[in-house]
Amino acid sequence: MTKHYKEVKAKADFVEIEKEVLKFWDEDKTFEKSVHNRDGAAEFVFYDGPPFANGTPHYGHIMVSYVKDVVARYQTMNGKKVERRLGWDCHGLPAEMSAEKQLGVSGRKQIEEYGVEKFNDFCRSDVLKYSGIWVEMFKRIGRWVDFSHDYKTMDLPFMESVINNFKQLWEKGLVYEDYRVLPYSWAAETPLSNFEVNQGYQDKTDNAITVMFTLENGMKMLVWTTTPWTLPSNTALAVGPEIEYVRVKCRNPYTDAPQTVILAKELLGSYFTPKMEGKFEIDPVAYKGPDFEGIRYEQLIPWVKPAGDAFRVILGDYVTTSDGTGIVHIAPTFGADDDRVARAAGIAPLFMVDKAGKNQPMVDRKGRFFLLEELDPTFIRDNVDTAAYSQWAGRYVKNAYDDSLAADAPTLDVDLSVMLKAENKVFKIEKHTHSYPHCWRTDKPVLYYPLDSWFIRTTALRDRMIELNKTIRWKPESTGTGRFGKWLEGLVDWNLSRSRFWGTPLPIWATEDYSEMKCIGSVEELVAEIEKSVAAGLMKENPYKNFKPGDLSKENYSTDRIDLHRPYVDNIVLVSSKGEPMRREPDLIDVWFDSGAMPYAQLHYPFEHGGDYFKSVYPADFIAEGVDQTRGWFFTLHAIATMLFDSVAFKNIISNGLVLDKNGNKMSKRLGNAVDPFEILSTYGADATRWYMISNSQPWDNLKFDRDGVDEVRRKFFGTLYNTYSFFALYANVDGFTGQEPEVPMSERPEIDRWIISLLNTLVRNVTESLENYDPTPAARMIQEFVCENLSNWYVRLNRKRFWGGGLTRDKLAAYQTLYTCLETVSMLSAPFAPFISDRIFRDLNAVSGRHTDESVHLSTFPVCDSSLIDGELEQMMSMAQQVSSMVLALRRKVNIKVRQPLTKILIPVLDADTARRIEAVKGLIMSEVNVKEIELIENTTGLITKRIKPNFKTLGPKYGKQMKQIAALVAGFSQDQIAAIEASAETLLDMDGEKITVTPADFEITSEDMPGWLVATEGKLTVALDITITDDLRAEGIARELINRIQNIRKDSGLEVTDKIRVEIEQQEFVLPALKSFADYIASQTLAVEIEGVASPSGEFVVESEVDEQPVRIAVTKI
Repeated sequence: MTKHYKEVKAKADFVEIEKEVLKFWDEDKTFEKSVHNRDGAAEFVFYDGPPFANGTPHYGHIMVSYVKDVVARYQTMNGKKVERRLGWDCHGLPAEMSAEKQLGVSGRKQIEEYGVEKFNDFCRSDVLKYSGIWVEMFKRIGRWVDFSHDYKTMDLPFMESVINNFKQLWEKGLVYEDYRVLPYSWAAETPLSNFEVNQGYQDKTDNAITVMFTLENGMKMLVWTTTPWTLPSNTALAVGPEIEYVRVKCRNPYTDAPQTVILAKELLGSYFTPKMEGKFEIDPVAYKGPDFEGIRYEQLIPWVKPAGDAFRVILGDYVTTSDGTGIVHIAPTFGADDDRVARAAGIAPLFMVDKAGKNQPMVDRKGRFFLLEELDPTFIRDNVDTAAYSQWAGRYVKNAYDDSLAADAPTLDVDLSVMLKAENKVFKIEKHTHSYPHCWRTDKPVLYYPLDSWFIRTTALRDRMIELNKTIRWKPESTGTGRFGKWLEGLVDWNLSRSRFWGTPLPIWATEDYSEMKCIGSVEELVAEIEKSVAAGLMKENPYKNFKPGDLSKENYSTDRIDLHRPYVDNIVLVSSKGEPMRREPDLIDVWFDSGAMPYAQLHYPFEHGGDYFKSVYPADFIAEGVDQTRGWFFTLHAIATMLFDSVAFKNIISNGLVLDKNGNKMSKRLGNAVDPFEILSTYGADATRWYMISNSQPWDNLKFDRDGVDEVRRKFFGTLYNTYSFFALYANVDGFTGQEPEVPMSERPEIDRWIISLLNTLVRNVTESLENYDPTPAARMIQEFVCENLSNWYVRLNRKRFWGGGLTRDKLAAYQTLYTCLETVSMLSAPFAPFISDRIFRDLNAVSGRHTDESVHLSTFPVCDSSLIDGELEQMMSMAQQVSSMVLALRRKVNIKVRQPLTKILIPVLDADTARRIEAVKGLIMSEVNVKEIELIENTTGLITKRIKPNFKTLGPKYGKQMKQIAALVAGFSQDQIAAIEASAETLLDMDGEKITVTPADFEITSEDMPGWLVATEGKLTVALDITITDDLRAEGIARELINRIQNIRKDSGLEVTDKIRVEIEQQEFVLPALKSFADYIASQTLAVEIEGVASPSGEFVVESEVDEQPVRIAVTKI
């Protein structure tokens, strides 16, 4: 029994098709087969950036998922084994912030009161609460992910590898502790790393103030700051070593008091404008920064005395003239650069001393000026002006930290500015919009704060990181050399400490005086050290005594036997070589270290999967994430790989841009412009969404998401592709074509078959090159253009008649085989991009032909270009036919002449023999396509287009005013060739009675007029002219073609089979009589009509009131 191709509905339901394909994949275990069928093949290693599962996916996740899936599917079809293990990022602030909100606790103190053990248990149970939504999203969008072997950063094997990585850095001497000014999140109560800070910059409008510091010689230095709250902690002023400074005699803008101020010469215009002329005097002598070095000045806000040398002008290499005054106020306790230059110059920071005797900055960790009762009484007595300071004690430096304040409450910065203005210390107060760091998770302003912290000495390998980065293929390249490359060039040491609860604890134990420290790198080592402590009497028993070293089973690594989280490790006391107790450093390891260690920790390396296996899966061939990970995951991967293995962690990377709304704005529920991804998927389908997002813009560019664009892809591309398959299936079933017939040799197929097969192989070659270059967007666009413009709109449409009629002739067989090859190849090329519809078409084709043993397109091999079938000359020839046809059809539309209306002639000027030969070869095809009777090739455009020229008085007038009449008279007599020469040349010399003048095309107004009765179009070097005169005979033929169209529509709407014969009666309207008289046989042959008759009142099985050329006509069709 002959098998039949699956025929489809007139309008395909792509969402329903996707559900059917998903069901097939699940039942067939297609994904699992795609991996295991390639056991023993070369690995293509892909690392998946682990998402936080306590939040739901958005369009950014979907976009990067598509990119990951396209690459992975393509490499699988290339015969590679591609493991796609999913990971979950479980530690860190996202989990803790969620827990705090749900538990109703906030801050370290309340968490400790609630209980660290209970808090962390809640984090563990809550962190994966949305994992089901993520899994559903991955499945629904057709992204294949290995859920059964997922890793979690909170699992013991993962954490053990993390601390092992850390110990290796420790042993290399790359870990150290220091007291530094660090970015600090007041809301999260933890320091942050520089790359975390870079993720959270926001534009803010703050009070900026220019204050006057009085030098010991009485002159005043102007200093601009956007953080007036730091001024009470000022201990130095910094000037630029190469900056020029000047002295200006002026009057204070607020008090009118005379004064001499100093600022950078380059910034004079910001403070002394031309409108102020006569009110200031600039000293002609210029100074360089070093001229001021060492000069002392009065403390601006003398609330607290610093302990040590202070209030001195120093040099600062980072001082610029991009804004401000070129003089920077230095508060060493609140700025990393401030701290660095102050230390180098021997400037003391301004510290308070708390009741525990510890040095503290003026601001506490809640973000407010210390209360007097929290300070050491002796320190207060000797160093604090209590009358002045007490008015400000307890004030929050940022209103964002005081929930009790109203939205319009005055800020500390404003109140300080008012105070300084009253003291005649202000030169200017203004509002200033600037980019200010915010915590990436709490969205609260970050402040810089001096803290004890642990660091990784990344600067020691900065040059090597830069060198290795140059070997990575970045897409786009500009991110690798720019954003990432510049980040590496300005690299600072990695602040690793996090003063939080839920994460991998720092595996460092130290004696009280830090004379001895131990770094633990494995559970086995920790268990052994605890045994020593038990033996020394420092611990009663070993809490991890049930752990069995060397046993890698899940049972042995379960939390029932051992848990490396707080508070359990906090209770472990080790013993030093001298018998002294050693306690763990209380901080956690930065969660970004977890992420950067995932290449090793997901394998539980080096405890498992070492040796040759590890070398086969490291480094990654490919990763992809959003551009916001440039200084996050991308950096931590690269840094750890460089420091541990002197290697890159990944060879190729796509850095995705943002997904914005259709107007280019960031999507936000608050703004009401966010779109529900699942609603889009359920409306238009995953294939259409995938294809739209990948083809609309390159992955690294920002995508303006428009649901109308998704719908357009669904209708125009997928609708066209499926309709093409439907056309093939319909006629192949009629003729019994199975795809198993002996192939008609390509040399014996018609030229148009050889053209589409040539174009198909060119497409295979170009798509392969694009995907090999990790550039999926051009590949998708090329496939879409091939299907819509070449396969459907050109090949199938021009060859419809070959599929009609009875019997499977050799020519028809060639047509079927050609179209089958195109559909099968397109389904395989499209498989990485549109996995659902491509699999459906591939399996529907293969179910009849049996050409493949693969159950799914995703188990097949990616098409390989057969260069012997590529005919470049034939492709150019057909491209010429398409271009000419497109231009003529555009001219028809211009004057509303339908294609069914025949026209007489096209004129085409040809400038070279190759163009003439190509047009001559496809002349018949063009004539048929655009419905003209003749194409005539001519040698030039003379007569087709008449150019008119006149001077442009706006450009020529100012240059040659008195000669304009002569110029106008001269150009009025220009020939068509002279006008063309002026258009084509950048400059032309005109002879004005012996005087040469130079003119350009912009000096003239040149217009075109078409030849009467003709329309002319030009694209590049190609010009076509169309005769639009319609004779009576042409009109009659046009009406005949319109009647054919109406009859065919009646056949279709009436459900007639394509082979059914019919009888037709047409109402004898006067305007149709010439068509019936001259073209009745033609109408009959095109509609399978046995009889065509004009009658006064048509009757039959199907009677339709129709319309031709906007005139009513009744048509009756009867099946015979």
